[in-house]
Amino acid sequence: MKKIVVMSGKGGVGKSTVAANLAFKLSSEGNQVGIFDSDFHGPSIPQMLNVKEDVLGAKDEQSIEPVQVNPNLKAVSMEFLLPDNDSAVIWRGPMKMKAIKDFQEKVQWGDLDYLVIDLPPGTGDEPLSIAQQFNDLEGSIIVTTPQKVAVQAVRRSIDFSKKVGMKVLGVVENMSTLTCPNCGEEIDVFGSGGGEKMAEELDISFLGSIPLDPDIMKSGEEGKSLIETDSKSSEMFENIVMNLKKELGE
Repeated sequence: MKKIVVMSGKGGVGKSTVAANLAFKLSSEGNQVGIFDSDFHGPSIPQMLNVKEDVLGAKDEQSIEPVQVNPNLKAVSMEFLLPDNDSAVIWRGPMKMKAIKDFQEKVQWGDLDYLVIDLPPGTGDEPLSIAQQFNDLEGSIIVTTPQKVAVQAVRRSIDFSKKVGMKVLGVVENMSTLTCPNCGEEIDVFGSGGGEKMAEELDISFLGSIPLDPDIMKSGEEGKSLIETDSKSSEMFENIVMNLKKELGE
């Protein structure tokens, strides 16, 4: 099983969108894939996979059965355990670390080819616990948007990965351009090239960029895979996965 972490030093950059579509894409190729949503305070993976109303199963106190999204994809998220959509998880670090340990030890994934781990923003308790408890990680995918304020925060995730001995598999730049629906002109809403420049400066791979595209929002809201759309973003995301596989030696 290849375990891949998707992380960012800043919220709102589309990290969960990348994680969900990576899981969708890998499973569409016939791989057995699991996705672990470790963002306990703002879980969004169930919505993006269209399994928001599902619940985790359990054969006994020592096992957790993940939600079956499709024949090749399973998911685990704190949202599956919450009583309603408005319930807040108000935990300090020790509770979160215990929950990660329980999920790591008790989830019955079966035989997986890939496990995608969606981390919350930052470099605090959850990322550190994942790095320590999942000690055979393939590495991290770093997600950013192009503007300087985001890139500065995201660089800390790269530093975090290096300090805990986790390979950085590459950088994905999200919301890179917006194509005007009327004239076709490309507009750099958040600037451009910040993620690629950062990857070059830090000597890590640039996996690719994803535009600011209404189809991405729509697919996430409807719980559908981006690759099912006919948008330019779908093709660009497929290139990102292809580049990722090169980094994995596939």
